[in-house]
Amino acid sequence: MTDERQPIHSPVSSTREPELNKYFIAAIKVQASDLHLKVGQPPKLRIHGELKNTTGEVLTEERIEQLIFEILSPEQKKFFLRNGTLDFAYEIKHQDRFRVNIFRQRSAISLAARRISSSVPAFESLHLPAIIETISDTGQGLVLVVGPTGCGKSTTIASVIDRINRTRSCHIVTIEDPIEYLFKDDKAIISQRAIGVDVQDYQQALRYLMRQDPDVVLIGEMRDAETVQAAMRAAETGHLVFGTMHSANASQSIQRLLDLFPPNERDLVRQTLALALRAIISQILLPSIKEGISRVPAVEILIANSVVRKLISEKREGDLPTVIRSSRNEGMQDFTDSLCELITNGSIDPKEAYRYAPNLEELKMALKGIRTTASGIL
Repeated sequence: MTDERQPIHSPVSSTREPELNKYFIAAIKVQASDLHLKVGQPPKLRIHGELKNTTGEVLTEERIEQLIFEILSPEQKKFFLRNGTLDFAYEIKHQDRFRVNIFRQRSAISLAARRISSSVPAFESLHLPAIIETISDTGQGLVLVVGPTGCGKSTTIASVIDRINRTRSCHIVTIEDPIEYLFKDDKAIISQRAIGVDVQDYQQALRYLMRQDPDVVLIGEMRDAETVQAAMRAAETGHLVFGTMHSANASQSIQRLLDLFPPNERDLVRQTLALALRAIISQILLPSIKEGISRVPAVEILIANSVVRKLISEKREGDLPTVIRSSRNEGMQDFTDSLCELITNGSIDPKEAYRYAPNLEELKMALKGIRTTASGIL
């Protein structure tokens, strides 16, 4: 059985810099989002969404083990050899940090590292809908930020947390595995707890959360029923709670969250969620054609008004897309709305938008000024 408790990242001290650092530094230099190491391939960097080869050597099994094991502590190496996977944060001194995952595939070791900028990007720089600021000003409720891996969920939440930090006198508690962005206290105070470093696991962190007098809570990922229950409980008792999920849109997020629970518990969870939910923000990243901007988000926004709560409680989350389309005046928008706006303001190529459109014909109609609502064509 896999051991869920990962060791603290504390590499053995050395008088020389680890060789792997040169690849991390290269990723920082070209502003790559990810670094990949795989046996039989040269190191690869993801730049503007595309994987590109570096000029580095083709990696052998012996070479990649040498590079990776040099940055691990004995405890981490033992954990990896036993479990075949390891997550940790790695920092290049005075530069960016990386969220690193080491894993086995076809009996060989691979590495995937996501670059986390040393500075939290300003909300205004992310080209996100202004309604998200309004959502972040809410005093309580559960806000889910969802999307596929690499869509910018962590960056979006970090920018929102930073905005709250700058504008509100409150206590923000983050529970992360591992900690990604590092915050500095401003108007708020921020307590960042790393799983496996500051606290044993998510369950223990959440069990004692309310004793820490939080106003705003960030839970890195909604990964199991206990985490979701704690998040909803915090949202119900007057806290603003942010969490992430790997799902495509609002409707799918509701279903995936409920699927974490046994069938006999889902009805009660559904009713609790209907009351606790504040908003679901779904996003994807697309390459931008605007000078100086590499990628921009297309964003779907669901705000939990009375109609949304009723649909969730009645097991009708399949009707949520209709509510979004009919509630644009409340700040809601679907991916078609977002893609249409990105095309018309010159941010993305229409061909790129067509690739990501959930409904291609609907997008083409919207570009012609024909919009759909709950009752039909507008």
